[in-house]
Amino acid sequence: MWRDNLSTLDCLFIAPPTGGKIYQELSNKYSPIETPTWALLLAESCRSVEYNVGISDLNIEKTDSIVNRIKLENPKYICIVVYGPNPNSGTMMMGGALEFADIVKKNFPNITIIFVGSHVSALPYEVLKEKSVDIVLTNEGVYALRNILGGKSLQEIKGIGYDDMLNPPEKLVPQSRMDLDLPGYSWDLLPYKHKPLDLYKCHFWHSGYNHEKRSPFAAIYTSLGCQFRCSFCMVNILNKNDNADIGIASNYAGMRFWSPDFIVHEIEKLYKMGVIRIRLADEMFLLNRKYYVPFCENIIKRGLGNKLYMWAYSRIDTVNDVKQLKLIRKAGIRWLCLGIESGDMRVRLEVTKGKFEDVDIKSVIDICHENDIEIIANYMFGLPNDTYESMTKTFTLSLELCTIVWNAYATMALPGSELYKEALDKDIPLPDSYEGYSFHSYETLPLPTSQLTSAEVLEFRDWAWSAYHSYPPFLRKVEEKYGIKQRKNIETMTDIILKRKLLGD
Repeated sequence: MWRDNLSTLDCLFIAPPTGGKIYQELSNKYSPIETPTWALLLAESCRSVEYNVGISDLNIEKTDSIVNRIKLENPKYICIVVYGPNPNSGTMMMGGALEFADIVKKNFPNITIIFVGSHVSALPYEVLKEKSVDIVLTNEGVYALRNILGGKSLQEIKGIGYDDMLNPPEKLVPQSRMDLDLPGYSWDLLPYKHKPLDLYKCHFWHSGYNHEKRSPFAAIYTSLGCQFRCSFCMVNILNKNDNADIGIASNYAGMRFWSPDFIVHEIEKLYKMGVIRIRLADEMFLLNRKYYVPFCENIIKRGLGNKLYMWAYSRIDTVNDVKQLKLIRKAGIRWLCLGIESGDMRVRLEVTKGKFEDVDIKSVIDICHENDIEIIANYMFGLPNDTYESMTKTFTLSLELCTIVWNAYATMALPGSELYKEALDKDIPLPDSYEGYSFHSYETLPLPTSQLTSAEVLEFRDWAWSAYHSYPPFLRKVEEKYGIKQRKNIETMTDIILKRKLLGD
């Protein structure tokens, strides 16, 4: 059911699907269904200045149902928000987004369709070529969207593209106005079955590998962007402040924060709605003590820390203090997702640009475990100078660390990343479909390295995933912490073998 005003809408925000073509069989049971974070942020931003908006989510609702809603509510604009569960999933969602846009344009030719998202910012001219796209927003789109809804002529509006041209760039929401111009999330606009957010589900491990505990769920930001310039990453494309036809995220590094009190208020709203499993979606949650310390202290002061099951991202070189770990654990942050990337220091330091000290990875993981914080370990196979030896070193390190969650990707040249521009310059083959940029899809095409083919990298990654999730010490750890049923759930999951076009499936 929908929860918004049935009068004519100024704008209906659409969250594109992230299902079968992207995750294959994993989408049937194991992949998360995340709250559409940027659709929620943009909807609330527009609603705060008195525009009438709604949200429909193609991960939850059927296409026919949304088409009927459009017929009923007659929105002036459809804004398709192509941000996924992670910023890097924008490109892989473009196929589903465009498929829906084509349906809307066929049925409602007079409705203006707007696209916003990471892929749009990375390649705005390319997106404008799509026949069902009328307007693109060239960064986060907050002020541009408000100006469109306010009826300004397109020629006057900064930060948009239409026809075959881009207007001058629009500014980002400045730090001083984060709480005012991005004032939270329109949770009440999301579809639900019995109670708010019960159609959304967390990652399998976030529930302790227990399917029954995956809903309700929500993801929120406490900050936007990242100050680092890693060549494989495109998250800072959000901050784009020029009209480059191929945006490179490392050119736009920077962070903005909401006030800690503001975010704690959002957490309290979620808790009152029955949500205890929350993902803090920031790229670098532990980077700035000025924000994360008062946030944690306020969560503890309100008595929520022992009731919440939250997780957050950080870099392994920012986890360095027992006092810090005790604080975040007391605040309900029970997992940290750390980008270990490679077990080979030379390979790792080459791509993780900025201040990334060479740390003793094992000692960092050990100190987290000693303070009752589990680790989501992220690895990458196929970084530019990876070899079989360096990838084996990475995998061997992962066995030694034996974290409760293991995640690894074959390195992809994601639009918006420096690796994408390098691949174009060097004429390295790139995926020929949007789904080909999905790490889990049939059509995935990772980068080759200086010594390995794309197929060799992908084959190693898929082997490593199966080998780790069948590793007896890992399975014993899961059983000891969560129970025999949860161990069996993992063993059942490993029966799913992803099919890969590149490997001849």
